[in-house]
Amino acid sequence: MPKKIRELIAQLEKAGFTNRGGKGSHRNFLHISGAKITLSGKSGNDARRYQEREVEQKIAEAKK
Repeated sequence: MPKKIRELIAQLEKAGFTNRGGKGSHRNFLHISGAKITLSGKSGNDARRYQEREVEQKIAEAKK
């Protein structure tokens, strides 16, 4: 079962990313280490698999 966009946002915020805003349904997140990610979709929508993978990769990148 896919995660919701809001769950991915919660994971990013827990990892130290800050929401820089965005346009429309897009949200830009930035980590102090320089890692950036953009998530698209309404918070209640199911996340696509590539979005879940990208969030996992960026969190791992930020921990380095």
